[in-house]
Amino acid sequence: MPTIYKIMFSISIIVMAVSAALFLIYGLNLGTDFTGGSLLEIEFLKERPERGIISERLNNLNLGQISISEAGERGLILKMPEISEEAHQQILAELKKSGELEEKKFDSIGSVLGSELKRKSIIAIAIALVLISAYLAIVFSRVGSTISPLVLALGAIVALIHDLILPIGVFSWLGRFRGATIDAPMIAAALTILGYSINDTVVVYDRIRENIIRDANIRIHTNDTNSFSQIVHKSIKQTLVRSVNTTLTTLFAVIAIYIFGGATLKNFSLALIIGIASGAYSSIFVASPILMLFHKK
Repeated sequence: MPTIYKIMFSISIIVMAVSAALFLIYGLNLGTDFTGGSLLEIEFLKERPERGIISERLNNLNLGQISISEAGERGLILKMPEISEEAHQQILAELKKSGELEEKKFDSIGSVLGSELKRKSIIAIAIALVLISAYLAIVFSRVGSTISPLVLALGAIVALIHDLILPIGVFSWLGRFRGATIDAPMIAAALTILGYSINDTVVVYDRIRENIIRDANIRIHTNDTNSFSQIVHKSIKQTLVRSVNTTLTTLFAVIAIYIFGGATLKNFSLALIIGIASGAYSSIFVASPILMLFHKK
């Protein structure tokens, strides 16, 4: 295996370990979509009152602990235990005493529904990983004499785990120190990252398959690791420009959402930025080195 792949693969393992440690230490700050509760987003039409004034007004309603976070220049996001429609209107009435406002969003989810959503989200991600493995094993069965389709699936799955664990680690840290929460759109972001990552990996894998099949003079022996590594390296160079261009054009769109989108889209777009950038990296420096390491087995 070329030295550059060894170095970058080692860095990837360290990054995965650090991200996993952050997750184990801090966990994820689950939002109301998973824990149950209510979320209210408002925007004042003029100047936004100080947070202390808002807290004092809401404390008079005795609705339990209410988390208040600023959104943009004049917006507020309130997170609280599940409330009734009557309490919802009481909150709006109290806030309107501080100035004219516009209600942007109100969601209220029971704890049972939140737990069910969390369970189904985990199942959805697990099913996606299993189907991706089966797809790779079937599609790349033609190169089974050179490399096992199961090794191809292993490389892709480790790359997918890398692309998921990195944003998980980042949001574990953000949840602990910045109050970032994980809500339903984040599951959509996770599934999008899975799809994007496997797409980039399959492009590299497909070029490896083509280079093996087209060159009838190439014969990979059990102990001949250099020849196979050369094929992988050649395939990566052939697909590198395409991967970089695709990743950049996608990132430009997602970064625009992060900058100009509303506060509720910040975490969603940030997760996509991290995952998409990581997906382009992992297809080259995670999935491909695993092929070089394990193709004999």
